[in-house]
Amino acid sequence: MSEPTSFTPPEPVVAIKGLKKTYHGEDGDKTALHDIDLTVDKGDIYGIIGLSGAGKSTLVRCINGLEKYDEGSLVVLGEEVGELSTKELRALRRDIGMIFQSFNLMPSRTVAGNVELPLLDTGADKAARAARVEELLDLVDLRDKADAYPSELSGGQKQRVAIARALANNPSILLSDEATSALDPNTTKSILKLLRRLHDTLGLTVIIITHQMSVIKQVCNKVAVIDQGTIVERGKVFDIFVNPKAPLTRSFVATTSNLDKINDLIEEGSSLVRLDENETLLRMRYVSKEVSQALVSGISRIFDIDVNIIFGDIDVIDDAPLGGLVVVLRGDAARTKAAIGYLKDRNIGIEVLQQ
Repeated sequence: MSEPTSFTPPEPVVAIKGLKKTYHGEDGDKTALHDIDLTVDKGDIYGIIGLSGAGKSTLVRCINGLEKYDEGSLVVLGEEVGELSTKELRALRRDIGMIFQSFNLMPSRTVAGNVELPLLDTGADKAARAARVEELLDLVDLRDKADAYPSELSGGQKQRVAIARALANNPSILLSDEATSALDPNTTKSILKLLRRLHDTLGLTVIIITHQMSVIKQVCNKVAVIDQGTIVERGKVFDIFVNPKAPLTRSFVATTSNLDKINDLIEEGSSLVRLDENETLLRMRYVSKEVSQALVSGISRIFDIDVNIIFGDIDVIDDAPLGGLVVVLRGDAARTKAAIGYLKDRNIGIEVLQQ
């Protein structure tokens, strides 16, 4: 019988240990990053979220070698970035596509001309460049805009051009630095959907820098929260949303849900939450992926109680429900207690708000 082969996990695409970056100025030193530990695996759509000035963009600039770091290790695609020569850095950057909030398009060049720019120093002839540009514009659904100029495009179309340009050299990594911050919600949704499609079809690893937790929720599979230059929480997106630990993470998660509005309604004495005899006000939250039953109708039928849904906020992440409901249960105390126990046994987080 042959010996079982041992499994060696693949090297991460980005591996950061103890990273520190300090800026030196006339007003003294400012530490932008300290004690940064982060691992991005191949195929991740990894979100890095923080407030303005938290160090997100500095971290991105360290990853692509535009900023030198002072301490620690930053390995990208197997290379210690701080040890690379200028020539080696240029080669690494060709394997890292970059998109920005401000698009960074050249106004004097057409859409096709902007997408062609990274190809001009590759040695490809004009026909090969034209074929690649056409392919890229097809990828971002802008083939009909090839001869348009940036001034003739919407914000979403400009960002699609920027994405096509970032993909010109077939990078392994795509860095998105606040790329949807200047876009309206519907356009943001379409750009994130495009990034997901490109990730799936091209095998990209995507790192998204943002200050919007809704962006993380829509497209990322992992997230790190950065606060004052250090990472305060990291993990799978579903786990972070279900159980945020750091205060900043909790505040970010709260911006994506309306379940906490019930606190204001209670404080205001809203008629929506005035209870009659034998009524209990609950906030129900999904806290596990192992939920697939019709719980509201189930407890109503099994325990012979009425369930009135006041409002809810339910989304889907990793094919599992995330969010919850605010409900009023009406029935005698024993049946209500049994129904609450039934929900808890099925991995539903329960908060009794009033009774």
